[in-house]
Amino acid sequence: MSASFKDKISQTSSFTSLLPIFAFIKPYKLMVLYALLALLLTAGINLSLGQGVKYVIDNGFIAGSETQLKSAILVLVALISLLALGTFSRFYLMSWLGERVSADIRKAVFNQVIKLHPSYFEENRSGEIMSRLTTDTTLLQSIIGSSFSMALRSTLMLIGGLIMLLVTNINLTLWVIAFVPFILIPILIYGRKVRVLAANSQEAIADIGSYAGEIIQNIKVVQSYTHEKTEQASFANEVEKAFSVAKDRIKQRSLLIAIVIFLTFSAISIMLWVGGMDVLNGQMTGGELGAFVFYAIMVAMSVATISEVYGELQRAAGSATRLLELLDVTSKIQTPEEPKKIIEQQENIIEFKNLDFYYPSRPNTAALKTINLKIPKGKVIALVGPSGAGKTTLFELLQRFYDPQLGEVRFNNMNINTLELDELRKRMGMVPQHPVLFSSNVWHNIRYGDPTASDEQVINATKLAHAHAHDFIQELPEGYDSFLGEQGVRLSGGQKQRIALARAILKDPEVLLLDEATSALDAESENHVQAALEELMQNRTTLIIAHRLSTVINADLILLMDQGEVIAQGNHNQLIESSTLYRRLCELQFDNAGNKGGIS
Repeated sequence: MSASFKDKISQTSSFTSLLPIFAFIKPYKLMVLYALLALLLTAGINLSLGQGVKYVIDNGFIAGSETQLKSAILVLVALISLLALGTFSRFYLMSWLGERVSADIRKAVFNQVIKLHPSYFEENRSGEIMSRLTTDTTLLQSIIGSSFSMALRSTLMLIGGLIMLLVTNINLTLWVIAFVPFILIPILIYGRKVRVLAANSQEAIADIGSYAGEIIQNIKVVQSYTHEKTEQASFANEVEKAFSVAKDRIKQRSLLIAIVIFLTFSAISIMLWVGGMDVLNGQMTGGELGAFVFYAIMVAMSVATISEVYGELQRAAGSATRLLELLDVTSKIQTPEEPKKIIEQQENIIEFKNLDFYYPSRPNTAALKTINLKIPKGKVIALVGPSGAGKTTLFELLQRFYDPQLGEVRFNNMNINTLELDELRKRMGMVPQHPVLFSSNVWHNIRYGDPTASDEQVINATKLAHAHAHDFIQELPEGYDSFLGEQGVRLSGGQKQRIALARAILKDPEVLLLDEATSALDAESENHVQAALEELMQNRTTLIIAHRLSTVINADLILLMDQGEVIAQGNHNQLIESSTLYRRLCELQFDNAGNKGGIS
């Protein structure tokens, strides 16, 4: 956690930090009203119980009247029944409100995260973002659904109890009031410490989630290098760090609660002694002392509850700040307020014009330098060159995951910054080198290309993908209903790639982006996929980051890239003759793959 973030937490009061969260409560004003009515009902009944105790003692026990005792007890039972009903209503309504608001906050945070620019995720850990979605929202749910209700109830009981104390006996009430400052001071002092420690605790929990998620995601690498014991020790260290922070937090909270309880009940003990002397001297009745003790205990318990809830509010303030900080992030990649409509062009569909680009995480290293490219409509363009040449970066800029620092990307002769993002991206279909599959079944993963597609259309897409895609899917335990596991862990690399290809076919894009789409396939599967690609590439513009020689040979134009620049272009035979780098790449692949490989 940054120092500035800690300062923000320590300087802002918990109530101020939590105020924006109440905007999520506003749509449920009626439920809040019902909950407040139930709260007022239970508070009123609780305060009435003291008078019931006084009535039982004075008119039942001391008066020695069985009839009056019986009627007094019946009144108490009636009040207790109403209290139970009011408590049920209050608890249900506030808990419902907490769960509802927590769900709304989760949706708001997720809706915000899913629209953020990719560079945001280069600078922020996914584990911390997940912690905000889960741990932080759960804590706020507890605050709204339980702690806030308890704080409000205790505040009402505290105020009401003090009023009833004054009504019952002014002298004894002055003793109680004299102790109030001594109780509030530790609440304020230790509450601030608890708040900072609570924020640190949340950060430590996020670190644990981030670390564990990364290890589980890469479990095969961990086991392959036999690092299980090393990772166990490292994870244990992270857990112990979090425990150490949590231990300090609960120590401060426990100390706060203990001090408050000691002071409040010490005040009650002194008050009992003073009140007992008044009863012995005939200055007040036993019923009045009983009622006073009842109200004094009520006030003491209210103060204790408020002190405990105050610690929770301090902890929640950190969560609220973290969530609001995320909700306030503005995506650097947005649709303009008045997007232009895409006008179809017959010639160049894509153009990179005087383009320079630096990744936000590497601002001093140019990923692309002075790129000027015109890509004709309906042509197949291959991008080749060494690793890190900038080939994939061109794909990312074309889909507007990033904006260039200089120059522009044009689609149908229009700057893509002026177009609606969804409309631009719908016209493109991407088959990456490492396909991304979701933790769901085959239907869901292929239908991601077109959520409205029928089952028949999905099956046709897998058949068009060739490479026996439909066949291997049918051989899965539940066919198209088979769960593929996290990131498609139950499939081989080649099978994942065929699913990704079927997804792109189902999308039927105007521009097809293939990032080494056949790299994970064996020779036989490659032939099938290549046939599918040739069929898919008809009447559409295709950009291929080339890996296999067969793909390069079939391209209308080959662009040779190195160190972020296009250094040569032409067809395969032209580049063999004119480019030393292209020729060397071919020779290296021929030597390593026995003339069966391609350009890397």
